[in-house]
Amino acid sequence: MRVPLSWLREYVDLPATETGRDVQAKLISAGLEVETVEQLGADLKGPLVVGQVLTIEELEGFKKPIRFCTVDVGQANGTGEPQEIVCGARNFAVGDKVVVVLPGATLPGGFSIAARKTYGKTSHGMICSTDELGMGDDGTHGIIVLPPETEVGKDAIELLELVDEVLDIAVTANRGDCLSIRGVARETAIAYGLPLRDPALIDVPAPNAYGYPVQVTEPVGCDRFIARTVTGLRPDARSPIWMQRRLQKVGMRPISLAVDITNYVMMELGQPLHAYDRSLVQGTIGVRRAVEGEKLVTLDGVERKLHAEDLVITDDRGPIGLAGVMGGAHTEIADHEVTEDGVNGTTDVVIEAAHFDAVSIARTGRRHKLLSEASRRFERGVDPQAAAAAAQRTVDLLVLLAGGTAEAGVTEVVAPSAPHTITVPADHPDKVAGVEYGRETVVRRLQEVGCDVYGQDELIVTVPSWRPDLVDPNDLAEEVIRLEGYENLPSTLPKPPSGRGLTHRQRLHRRVGRALAGAGYVEAPNYPFIGEQILDQFGLQADDPARRVVKLVNPLSEEEPALRTTLLPGLLGALRRNDGRGSHDLALFETGLVFHPRGELRVATHLPVGRRPTDEEIASLNATLPEQPRHVAVVLAGAREQAGWWGKGRPADWSDAVEAARTVAREAGAELVVRKGQYGPWHPGRCAELAVVAAGTERVVGHAGELHPRVLKTLGLPERTCAMELNLDALEAVGDGVPQAPRISTFPVATQDVALVVDKPVPAAEVEAALREGAGELLESIRLFDVYVNAEQLGDGKKSLAYALRFRAGDRTLTVDEASAARDAAVALAGERTGAVLRG
Repeated sequence: MRVPLSWLREYVDLPATETGRDVQAKLISAGLEVETVEQLGADLKGPLVVGQVLTIEELEGFKKPIRFCTVDVGQANGTGEPQEIVCGARNFAVGDKVVVVLPGATLPGGFSIAARKTYGKTSHGMICSTDELGMGDDGTHGIIVLPPETEVGKDAIELLELVDEVLDIAVTANRGDCLSIRGVARETAIAYGLPLRDPALIDVPAPNAYGYPVQVTEPVGCDRFIARTVTGLRPDARSPIWMQRRLQKVGMRPISLAVDITNYVMMELGQPLHAYDRSLVQGTIGVRRAVEGEKLVTLDGVERKLHAEDLVITDDRGPIGLAGVMGGAHTEIADHEVTEDGVNGTTDVVIEAAHFDAVSIARTGRRHKLLSEASRRFERGVDPQAAAAAAQRTVDLLVLLAGGTAEAGVTEVVAPSAPHTITVPADHPDKVAGVEYGRETVVRRLQEVGCDVYGQDELIVTVPSWRPDLVDPNDLAEEVIRLEGYENLPSTLPKPPSGRGLTHRQRLHRRVGRALAGAGYVEAPNYPFIGEQILDQFGLQADDPARRVVKLVNPLSEEEPALRTTLLPGLLGALRRNDGRGSHDLALFETGLVFHPRGELRVATHLPVGRRPTDEEIASLNATLPEQPRHVAVVLAGAREQAGWWGKGRPADWSDAVEAARTVAREAGAELVVRKGQYGPWHPGRCAELAVVAAGTERVVGHAGELHPRVLKTLGLPERTCAMELNLDALEAVGDGVPQAPRISTFPVATQDVALVVDKPVPAAEVEAALREGAGELLESIRLFDVYVNAEQLGDGKKSLAYALRFRAGDRTLTVDEASAARDAAVALAGERTGAVLRG
């Protein structure tokens, strides 16, 4: 909502020294979001005057039409002689009054004006358009043509109100009253402690039986409809300059006098209005729901197929307007047109000022993808009591500016309703804010926003008609708190009881995050939404549990309507975006929830709000939710180790993904089983299956390795991209939550290296497991440090795996015989289980 400060001052006597910045600070303190203060005409410098065109000479021989004009500017140029000006615009004629900027002036944007030679003539100034003066759109896209009665030589800066300050307010959905100058003026008056001159407090005639006939058959959708008639309007009457400028300042384009007046009153009072050409309305005006399939051509020229829930305005022919959203083209006010018979146009109008249901208008606007200034206000809440005043204000302006006559008939159809009353303890705002305001302050602040307040310890508050957002005691408490100043609330840190803190699960998640960050990964949280096509691109089987997704009824995007069952789509999308923007060496991780539907679908129960739900009620609610285990995943691409003086570096590969899984398992205190696997998007020859043993049963908890080339091509990912994903909750369930400090032995280590020859298909993990078991308790660690393949030396289909075995005893120094015996036992078991033989 754009609010000119000059317009605001009409209703609140602000101190003359107050600037837009000062008002902005006050309104922000009161809870309104004033985003900017626009300084109109801040760099504008005269002379800028009214001139009358005396002569126009068409200059020939140029690519575009050029005119050489003489303009009478009175004594503004110091000589009284006509001003010679070159101009390319063609929407003015001899005798028109125009705006002239003379040499020495500066236009908005720092554009200095001086006499200059152009098109073979010397131009002493400019004839101005609205764009050149920063006035906004007036619909002509040409020179400003002023009314004939405008005085020549008059200061145009003052005439056109070019210097002003405009507050741009981001009005939240609950403050529809502030979508008007009246509403913002009320907030300004409260903030400054000044009286408000309410523009809605005008004399309104009582309804009678002589008004235009109206029939409302849908009182739920329209609880108030006022119709007034004005006849004898002058078709050639133009909107005065002051009205056009105010509309431009609030961001609206002047159109015609009747339309401008309805827009002006809407901006002033917040009540949307509509004017019908009375000669085009046939019979009674009605309000009803549309018949499915009915059609209506709206003012934007679009034919719309109506829905049965749409609220429409009708006459005897059918719909003539989409209620609260946009009028119909068939009853549009006709602009004046000069013909041989004189000036033609609309002379009689019917004014509509109605109050429509907010939800109905919001749904209609979204259904037809049609948002207007009227619907914007109705869906946020309009003051129903202001409708009569808005209609009367419109009639008064039409009579004043267009020479019309107001008919005596006044139509008002009203559905009975009672004012909204709230009972609230007088100390309720104190308890909410933690500040002792006292009853007098609470009553005073509520009365300032327009409430009627009665009672002592228990207050009975009647909410004003312009604040439909005040529905319960907490809303009233918020009004008191914001007007007393959010900045005055004390900042008090909570005092948790001793012995509380992070849960075991939270500590594990933090340890995992720190460990992966320490290993060089960057956390990249993503939205939990996916499209089911990504599961096809991953190559998941038709019966894969990951294909059973939870779909949202109202997704943010129709392309991603489901909740994720894996973290990889979001992480791979982040990797693709970063790679496309030039970051090619990437290592990302994420911990987050995935969602799996339960076998039995249940309807969630509504929990009470007046008390704490019981444990049984909470358990019942949780039973209706999807299963939500927490996963951890990493993705890698590009270089894992950078090249430099220290070495050549190396690219990321499948082993890095497996090592990330081992890092997570170590933090969880879980024993991870790593073996060859094949699943979904991973390369079948470079995929590790990750499992844990729980209660004697082995359970697969994730996979790691290099992604399939087909998946990389489909998703546009870098070559050799690797990934890992683990069920973190499953690791937590089998892990030892007690952190283990490293053991430091005072006895030396004994190292034994072995190189074993095995068949190529034998996984290194199986060989390592056999060596570990065979070596027994003396084995401290085992590491694969070389893989060698040579058919001449090893034979066809063979490979050599070299391991470093470290032995240590906790109570003595091992002898060579003890270390050798442990090594031989390990080799023997590996040979028995995998067919491994010592190389050489």
